[in-house]
Amino acid sequence: METLQLTNSKLTWLNGGVNHLDGGAMFGVVPKPLWIKKYPCNENNQIELRTDPILIQMNGVNLLIDAGIGNGKLTEKQKRNFGAQEEAKLEESLAKLGLSLHDIDYVLMTHLHFDHACGLTKPSGSEYVPVFPNAKIIVNQIEWNEIRQPNIRSKSTYWKENWEAIAWQVEVFEKEWSMGNIKLIHTGGHSDGHSIILIEDGGHTVLHMADIMPTHAHQNVLWVMAYDDYPMNSIAAKQKWLQYGLDRNAWFTFYHDAYYRAVKWDHEGKLTESVHRER
Repeated sequence: METLQLTNSKLTWLNGGVNHLDGGAMFGVVPKPLWIKKYPCNENNQIELRTDPILIQMNGVNLLIDAGIGNGKLTEKQKRNFGAQEEAKLEESLAKLGLSLHDIDYVLMTHLHFDHACGLTKPSGSEYVPVFPNAKIIVNQIEWNEIRQPNIRSKSTYWKENWEAIAWQVEVFEKEWSMGNIKLIHTGGHSDGHSIILIEDGGHTVLHMADIMPTHAHQNVLWVMAYDDYPMNSIAAKQKWLQYGLDRNAWFTFYHDAYYRAVKWDHEGKLTESVHRER
């Protein structure tokens, strides 16, 4: 498992599963001859996208960024359509660190689309139960409202199986939630309630831009997904926070990237440091 050590906290990437989505949808209006140079696709035009939660260990507290694709949640048709070739192995990942699902204190949800939220619950008989029974689940108020009352477009990704069993664990915020040196900040864009995560720790800055910059290949502020509900909001937030990070020599971390866990860029956009994903 890849790690990133800061001054007072440590990030570890867990195995949350993988899916393969259409490259055209993931890069929106960007022509394939451009994005294919930065991120390869298979014969079906699908690109590999991890769904790997990031464990943050800080002062004895265990936090997760998002929850993975889960286990036993997808039908065979969904697995085929989403290219979900591997389900989560969170228990195994945590066990290697001497932890269990019961040791997670907080789950910081950037948003609640299925590929981020399926791992919050698991089937148990005819019901669903929480995967992290001792955790507080932090999510933006708009996002929480949306998953409970999805519209004609969003109902394909906001599923009751992912929220009903954990409703009692949810703690909502409007603009910002913080604990110690970690902040969850509402941006909108990809979804109306989408949020990013900022860690400022002893001279280190980490920005987790979630799905407004899902991979290193989405560095260009105009390269946003066709999946984004409010693409101009994605672009505005990406401009703001990318500049914020570049000015502070920040690490940019990824949940979906199949090649990099974290990168640093200079102001000219050149890669200066990276944490590669072991393949």
